[in-house]
Order: sequence, then structure tokens, then C-alpha cells
Amino acid sequence: MPKVTRTPEAFETDSLLKLVTSGGAIEFDPEREGAWIEVIRKMDEVYSDLLRYEVDLEHKNAELEEAQAFVTNVIESVSDILIVCDARGLVQQVNSACQQALGRSVAEVVGRNIANVIDAADRAKLAPLLKPRATPDVVDSELRFSTDSGSTDLFAINSSPRHDHRGRFIGVVLTGRPVGELRRAYEALHKAHHELQRAQRQLVEQEKMASLGRLVAGVAHELNNPISFVYGNIHTLTRYRTAIDTYLDAVHGDGKASDLAALKKSLRIDEVMEDLGPLIEGTMEGAVRISEIVKNLRRLSFSRLGEVEHVDIERLINTAVLWAVRTKQVRVDLQLDVEPGLWISGNEGQLHQVIVNLVENAIDAMRSTASPRLVVSAARKGNEVLVGISDNGPGIDMDHINRIFEPFFTTKRVGEGTGLGLWISYGIVREHGGELVAVNAPNGGATFSFALPAVARGASE
Repeated sequence: MPKVTRTPEAFETDSLLKLVTSGGAIEFDPEREGAWIEVIRKMDEVYSDLLRYEVDLEHKNAELEEAQAFVTNVIESVSDILIVCDARGLVQQVNSACQQALGRSVAEVVGRNIANVIDAADRAKLAPLLKPRATPDVVDSELRFSTDSGSTDLFAINSSPRHDHRGRFIGVVLTGRPVGELRRAYEALHKAHHELQRAQRQLVEQEKMASLGRLVAGVAHELNNPISFVYGNIHTLTRYRTAIDTYLDAVHGDGKASDLAALKKSLRIDEVMEDLGPLIEGTMEGAVRISEIVKNLRRLSFSRLGEVEHVDIERLINTAVLWAVRTKQVRVDLQLDVEPGLWISGNEGQLHQVIVNLVENAIDAMRSTASPRLVVSAARKGNEVLVGISDNGPGIDMDHINRIFEPFFTTKRVGEGTGLGLWISYGIVREHGGELVAVNAPNGGATFSFALPAVARGASE
């Protein structure tokens, strides 16, 4: 029946009508009538509140059903098996992946103890998984599940605890996937990591070969002068030997004194004998220079990367800077400000590569500079040796200054750089106990510097 709401005025009218029709005298009690009116008003308010609460409850129930459907859909979509247990180990919920793995329906699993679906040989592993513990504690294990046809493959299981709103332990959630699948994924990841390492090693080796090529070019240019000098002196000495042999043959042939004097003059024997000393000295000087270059090459051998020795910073910088500048074949105002007597402990070949890379980068950066100037300095600062390479080029772009030590990052044109030189140099400096940093100079240009622990003068030279 439809609800009929009566107003206080209607109630008063009905009461009066009843008194009139009954033939009785009209007795009006204001307090009694007011109380009844207030009761009816309160009943109407309560009824309205009940209707509003019912509507709100229906909305909340719809939202709850929607949330429950969402959670159920997510659980069913998970490819890993999922088992929810209470504090006693009774199964409360499983997902489709678990049903498929066990070959059992929900009714065959839910409500039963988790031990009943675990292979008998692995039930002893259940206790740590079901043990009450704090929220962050996740326990790992490997289990086999029992099926009608035997047991499943080995599963990697993670057990996470569940707690109610009061923080009381109420059960666990078990998730897992077959170990074989995990192993395949791990093997694929390991293979990809191995391939990445191999590619990285190849790129590093290519950069080393490029550095070695630049080194060889500098060495070839450095060797060219003394070799040419020695070669020219040898040709002159050969001609002098021929003249001396001719004159000696004439002397031992009992020739006339007048003929010997004429022959001696024509062969310029006196000039030859005077020139022999300087020629021999010059040849020896060239040979010594070649010997020094070869000695430096042996010291910088890339096959001795693991060796650590005491390194003379002055000799290292002089050799590296000289060869790097000669390789570039450009005119640079080179200023060396190296404090003598500085020694560090490390691998000279690796540190030579760092200096060469920094000098070549500085020269490349000054390609468009009218009067390029390169300053290489080294000084003792406390217990460290501070090495700096500065140029007066355009400096480093602020968008690039935080990326210049990243692998494969380069601002050079295609074919001019691999983007690995600074990255390798940064790694070498870190392996030696320092850090390579780059800053823009206030007056323009850039400065690359690093500090390495100083040591007393070493015996190995």
C-alpha cells in the first residue's frame, strides 16, 4: 500500500471531528495533542532516514560488488598460481592457474588443509611458509603439489603473511610458478647479459685498438726523425768507407808519394776523417733516441694492464702529450706546467691512454679556435697528485656536461669518435682511486682534471 503521510494539522482536524460526531463535549488538551504531533513528526523523520540509508546501502553494496568483481578478475588473470590460506592452513581461495596446475576444481581445494594438496615428500617444508610473522617477511621455498595422476613439477613458492585491521596474523598468500619456467627465464636473462658483456668487451677493445692506432701514429712520427738521421748518416759513412778503402789500397800498393798525395786530396780523406767523429756521435744519438722510444713503448704495453708500478708523472705527461700533439699534426700553443718529482702507483699504460684521450679531445674541441692553447699541469696537493688538461675552446654545453662520461655519448661528427674514450678514461681513473671531472673555465674553454694518491719515488723506472 502507498504510504500516507499525515500532517499535524490533519491530525488535529480528525480529532475534533471525532469529538463532534460522537455528540460529546469538546475537550481540548493542548499538551496531549502536542505530544502526539511531536511523536508523528519524529516517526516521519525516522522513516525518511531509513529510506535514505537504504539507498546509500544499495550504492555501497553495488560498489562493493564491483570491487570484489575487479579483485576476482585480477586474481583469475594472474598466470602464477595463487592460494589463500587462513591461520590454520585451511585453503580459502585459489585462482584458475592453481586449479589448472593441480587438476582440481575449487570445491576440491577450498576448505581443505593445504597439506592435502602438497606432495607427501614436501609437506615438511610447509611449516615455515605458514608460520605467523611480520608483514614484510616473505618466505621462499620449492614444493610439488599432489594430483590424481601423481605430483606436479617443482614450483618456486613465495609465502606472504596476511593481517587484519588490528594487525593480527590471519593467514598467508602463496604464489608460485614452475621452477623450469623460472630457469628458462633466468637462462635467457643470463644469455642476454653475457651477450651484452661480450658486446661491451668488443667495443672497449675497439676503443683500445683505436687508441693504439693513434699511439702508433705518434710513435711512427716520433721515430721518423732519428731513423732518418741515422739512415742518412749510414749512407754518408758508407761513402766515406769507400773513399778510405780506395786510399788504403793505394797506400798498400806501393804507390808514389806524389800520387798518394793527389789521391788523398781528390778523395778528401782529411775532411772525411774530421767528419767521422760527429757522424758517429750523431748516429749514436739517434740510436739512443730510438732506444728511449722503444723503452717507452714497452712501458706502455697494453698487454700488461694488470701490473701496478710506481709511475713518474713528469715522464708520463711529457711522453703522452708529445705523442698526442704530434698525431694531430696541428699547431697548438702547448704549455706544460708539471712539478718534478711526482710519483703515483698504477699502470702506466692505462694512465698514458687517459692523458692521450684528454689531450686529443681538447685539441678536437679547439678546432675552430683561432689561437688554440693547451695547458697541461700536474702538482702535489696534500697527499694527492692533481693533473689537469685545459683548453681555450668553446667549452662544454651545459646540456652535455652531465652526460659526457656516459658510454657512446659523443658530440663529434659520425666517424670521428665512438663515444667510449671518456667513459674508458673515467673508469681507469676510478680504478686508480681517483675521479675524473670536467668543468667549464670562467674565461672560456674546459678543464678535465683528476687527482690520484701520491707515493714516494719508486724504484721501477
